[in-house]
Amino acid sequence: MKTTSLLVAAGVCLAGAALAGPPAPSDVVYEDGAVAMSLTGVPGDPENGRSIMNKGAGNCIACHEVTALADLPFHGEIGPMLDGAADRWTEAELRGIVANAKVMFPESMMPSFYRTDGYIRPGDAYTGKAAPTPLEPLLTAQEIEDVVAFLMTLKEE
Repeated sequence: MKTTSLLVAAGVCLAGAALAGPPAPSDVVYEDGAVAMSLTGVPGDPENGRSIMNKGAGNCIACHEVTALADLPFHGEIGPMLDGAADRWTEAELRGIVANAKVMFPESMMPSFYRTDGYIRPGDAYTGKAAPTPLEPLLTAQEIEDVVAFLMTLKEE
């Protein structure tokens, strides 16, 4: 009876945590620019992360060169080369950089992919008017985890 009660209680707690979902962008905790905890609790999918980086919602190769994405044209040169990213930064640091690089690198030109506030005059598409509703992050919490999972595959040879 006690074992059954404990299992039911544990299941209710896990279900509650799953229903809570990822933290809102404004609730993400940064420590020296790094985000220690997964935003979703679900492992990232490196293949989906690769897709997001290569002209997907992230379009990371517009600014970064990545040898693992050499089959794609027009890599950028504004941001650092991402080869060996997993050796230069920890998973927590990469998560923080992808979510909001400006926390770690205040002068960064990199977009804040998991941020919804603190912008100056966000517009409503091309209307010249203020956005009528709160902004959505550029990437979802799971997409951040997917990009981080892909970046963690980029080791020095």
